[in-house]
Amino acid sequence: MEMTKVPSKLIAIVVLAVMMTACANQPYAPSSTPGFFLGLWHGFSTPISFVGSLLMDDVRIYAFPNSGRWYDFGFLIGLTPWGFLGHKSR
Repeated sequence: MEMTKVPSKLIAIVVLAVMMTACANQPYAPSSTPGFFLGLWHGFSTPISFVGSLLMDDVRIYAFPNSGRWYDFGFLIGLTPWGFLGHKSR
């Protein structure tokens, strides 16, 4: 019986996706409202968080409560690389 080889890139992508879903959580204490840097991270991890939100009820894409405009600005900047990746794939 021959075993098929799994490409190492596929393994790396799956491992990275699993590691990123571990970071897709929401703050529990109102005193720890996310600011710019967590907005940046949440924007970058949006595709992974979206998949997690489809499978689990306690995962959200956008943090609530957040610190307002600075969180939004970081979230927008974090989303930017995904737009460039989509443009390059065309």
